[in-house]
Amino acid sequence: MDRITESFLDEFVGQHELEHLPQNEKFEHLAAFVTVRRHYNGESFDTDDIHTGGGGDLGIDAAAILVNGSIITDIESLDDHADISGYFDASFIFVQADRGPSFDGKKVSDFGFGVKDYFASNPKLIRNSKIEASIEVMDELYRNGSKFRPGNPICRLYYVTTGTWGGDGDLEARRRSVEDDLRAMQIFRDVEFVCLGAEGLQQLYRQTKNAVVREFVFARRTLLPDINGVNEAYIGYIPLSEFIKIVEDESGEILGSLFLENVRDWQQYTTPVNDEIRETVVSDHSDRFVLMNNGITMIASNLRPLRGDQFQIEDFQIVNGCQTTNVLFDQKDEAGRDIFVPLRVISTQDESVVKSIIRGTNRQTKVEEDQFFALTDFAEQLEDYFETIPEVNRVYYERRSGQYNRRSVHNTRIVPHRNLVKYVASMFSELPHQASRRYTTLREIIGKEIFAKGHKLDPYYVSAFSAYKLDVAFRTGRIESSLKPARLHILLAMRYIANPEPMPFMNARSMEEYCDVITKKLWDNAAADELCADAASLVEKVAEANFARSTDGEFQRDDIRSQSFTEKIIARCKAIKTGDF
Repeated sequence: MDRITESFLDEFVGQHELEHLPQNEKFEHLAAFVTVRRHYNGESFDTDDIHTGGGGDLGIDAAAILVNGSIITDIESLDDHADISGYFDASFIFVQADRGPSFDGKKVSDFGFGVKDYFASNPKLIRNSKIEASIEVMDELYRNGSKFRPGNPICRLYYVTTGTWGGDGDLEARRRSVEDDLRAMQIFRDVEFVCLGAEGLQQLYRQTKNAVVREFVFARRTLLPDINGVNEAYIGYIPLSEFIKIVEDESGEILGSLFLENVRDWQQYTTPVNDEIRETVVSDHSDRFVLMNNGITMIASNLRPLRGDQFQIEDFQIVNGCQTTNVLFDQKDEAGRDIFVPLRVISTQDESVVKSIIRGTNRQTKVEEDQFFALTDFAEQLEDYFETIPEVNRVYYERRSGQYNRRSVHNTRIVPHRNLVKYVASMFSELPHQASRRYTTLREIIGKEIFAKGHKLDPYYVSAFSAYKLDVAFRTGRIESSLKPARLHILLAMRYIANPEPMPFMNARSMEEYCDVITKKLWDNAAADELCADAASLVEKVAEANFARSTDGEFQRDDIRSQSFTEKIIARCKAIKTGDF
């Protein structure tokens, strides 16, 4: 392995706390991270959720299923997307990683055979539990094939080594043969097999750290007057070709990071408005588009004039105009050449300005109030509160997806908003069965039972740091991975064991004292390890008394994720004395 790749691997391993893994698995996690990040720019994710390497892995070291811009690891999350959007824009990403300095033709073929067997109705290869779990989601996805938009899923394969891909005749023939075999299954709208060497791996890793930068011509513009909190702002319009330069990534896809601040997802052509936009851009009167559309609002951390009408934009988001952007990109080959796109570009680093612009531009059409949740004062206070915790015991609340991408923060300590909702709902609202099934079912308690004005912030930190400590125990093998389906129930048990006193209301002053008892145990490494082990043991005993394990040693997810199981956990916690497990 060359020195640059080795240094990147060491940095990645440190930030993801993977020091305990063998060297080959460390490299598998790195390869999984950079290849999936290429197509996914949402919340921080744990590569352990997509790592599949080991016996019975079909020659697949990582498998990720992306649906509507999210990584899906269970059927419940898939159901959430069906409820919210009514369609599935899906893709599969498979990774094989080899630390060797060259590409192996047999491994290319075996990798392709394994991926094909993954989708086979009558598989020939043995499958481990992680592959089985991924296939379960895949099967459910294809059972809902009528919801596919804009077509069947995309299938992407990455074979990653530390060598150099030279396009050798035999290797290239094998690579193309894999693509042809998968296309022949007629279940994908596109298939791509990429052989990635050290240089490509390094480039993708750098992209996970660097801000997106684009150059474009903005000739027809007006500089707006000075605005407090804004570096500079322009309003005008640009040709469609220049707009595509901004929103297209290096692989010819739309930038996944464009809409992290936009409150609406891409709705495909399920709304009359999007249909009308499409009709306009492909019609004989496409030149009227600039008059008929409200345009795009873009916020950037930096906007630099280069020469003449050339500008460079860095670290930018589209905060209003998600639907328009997606229609224009989707129809870029059929659209009229005379289309101009109305554009507002605002350069600012002031978060309050960003928040006000997002609220203002999105109030022009109906948006549910909870879609603005990440912009509320409570969420901002929570983010700031987490930052006040001593660094050794700090976790980071990811209020906005990707906000820590360019900070030296351990990925394992980043807590995405959805995860924190699940942790708090499990630990303090005693709803682990609900939190582990459907995220959408928790939305009705946001702003009421949890994440509400006046709540003490301590329970949110306790929930997040407890989840972090539990995750460390799973990663290092101190708790058996077979208990992972019950991790949210373990969090609930941790609260009861750490402080068996009655829990105060979330807005009560006494909640600070209640949480302080738990925090002191979490901050003591030995006590925290014992707490995680005791809670896991309690949950395991309750599960064994009520359910049988599957053939691979894991408890059935449907049994674990039930209200009756939660009630049994609570009853067990209340019946025992502290320290008696």
